[in-house]
Amino acid sequence: MSRPASVLLVWGSLYVGEASAQTSLAEWSKGKTATGEWLGARPALEDYGIAFGGSWKSTFYGVVDGGLRQAGSFDEELHFNVKVDFEKLVGITGLSASAAVRWRDGDNVNADVGASPAFNPSAYQVGKQWRLMPFFLTWESQNLLPVEDMVTLSAGWLNPYQTFVQQPESKLFVNNAITQTKGLGANIPFNGSYAAWGGFAKVKPTTWSYLQGGLYAAIPNATSTSNHGLDLALARPPGSNGLYFMVESGVTPSIGGLPGKYAFGSYYWGLENRSFYGATYDQKFGFYWQADQMLFREPSPAAPVVSDGKAVAGGKSFKQPVTAAVKPSEQGLYFFSFLNFAPQYDNVLPLYFHTGLVYKGLIPSRDKDQLGVAFGFGEYSNDLLQVRENAGSSLQQTTEAVLEGDYRVQLTKFAYVQPFVQYLIRPNGAGLVENATILGVHMGVTF
Repeated sequence: MSRPASVLLVWGSLYVGEASAQTSLAEWSKGKTATGEWLGARPALEDYGIAFGGSWKSTFYGVVDGGLRQAGSFDEELHFNVKVDFEKLVGITGLSASAAVRWRDGDNVNADVGASPAFNPSAYQVGKQWRLMPFFLTWESQNLLPVEDMVTLSAGWLNPYQTFVQQPESKLFVNNAITQTKGLGANIPFNGSYAAWGGFAKVKPTTWSYLQGGLYAAIPNATSTSNHGLDLALARPPGSNGLYFMVESGVTPSIGGLPGKYAFGSYYWGLENRSFYGATYDQKFGFYWQADQMLFREPSPAAPVVSDGKAVAGGKSFKQPVTAAVKPSEQGLYFFSFLNFAPQYDNVLPLYFHTGLVYKGLIPSRDKDQLGVAFGFGEYSNDLLQVRENAGSSLQQTTEAVLEGDYRVQLTKFAYVQPFVQYLIRPNGAGLVENATILGVHMGVTF
């Protein structure tokens, strides 16, 4: 073989190899998960009803003004889960099992900011290191009853956070109050780290209304990092445990073709506690309201034509072209809001609310990107303030708030990068710490 021919052959091989690599990379980037199909094992397992999942989320924070000091920090979370569909596996309709584990680590940005735990700029500071997450059985009626998914029942090692106060648009944000605890977590354990034995039931009388309730064990200090979520025998002594109850009702109407959700709920945390004035109570309780509504929807894409008008179906010819059904566009403007109220005699944060707007697909050709702004506000207990004043304390918590703006760039179906800014107003509520400005980047990958 002549030398020029050899050179051409090498160049050709390199070109083919590069093209093949580019094709493989393009196919990988279009997948739903970063780890792909596991050489075919993943879809094969899913055919048997066994689905594995996981995610990695991390955040860089830079306190650029105010707070306790200007500094940078980083934290992260790894989450792994499995779900078994027993209908596919053994033919039991509607029955499934779920389980998960989690890892959290990294710096606490709040050491530089000085906010209260409720308004921590990070939502990853509770239940660090390895943690056993909820594992439970669920039965759904599916199409067995007049309304689809009319009845849902769950039992096992459960967390009410996974089923109550579900507000998808608030999950875009980074601050702990907005994305996770929503004020409830300042008074009772309501976050992604709590778990206890319990049961849950949801009933949908119509396609647009529901009523749900859950009864769980109330375990003191259940979210502590040291127990790793392994208090399966509950806390010791046995008499130190109680009951944790939540109930919620709501409607999910379509107003002018735009989906919404309006809900009211209440919670009961059945552990003995003392009021700020020293009286003993057997429980804590509170109420919350939620109002979410899509305000504007961008036009849906044109439906594809599946018949040219000459095709025959059922023995009859179509006179007009037939088009496939098109799912309504998710692009548009969404509004969300939440209000939590609890008695001030034994709740540190008796009043909390947040509200925000999220626009999905604002920039042309960036249909999956999300732009959001949210504001959260909390008012501390006046009873606690009075008790501290009577004791001569200079710490007088009154109000605390956060303003946050985010833009999520959806790189692929399984990865995103999200620059954000948080502005903490009166960190810790006492006016002793300067308002803090945080610039950061949040990232996530689905495995």
